[in-house]
Amino acid sequence: MKCISVYTNDFAQFADIYEKVLETPIGDEEEKDVDGVTVNGSGEVPADYIERMKAKPDVVVMKLRDKGITVLQRGDVFEMLIPDTENMIH
Repeated sequence: MKCISVYTNDFAQFADIYEKVLETPIGDEEEKDVDGVTVNGSGEVPADYIERMKAKPDVVVMKLRDKGITVLQRGDVFEMLIPDTENMIH
């Protein structure tokens, strides 16, 4: 899974820009600004990352079912976990 970190603790602000973040090409370890919010291509995360993060009491887990994306919120960052499309079965 690809991880994109969005540096804000404001859910409304994140909700306003998440579509733009998905449309913005961003490479691993590349940092960009989307509507005044810093966004970073954090690379790949292991398959068990979501389960490990779910076990932490300070992490909120959200699922964007229509896109298959999992969003983790912890502290001042939202992590968007995007499945690898080349590994998906249609």
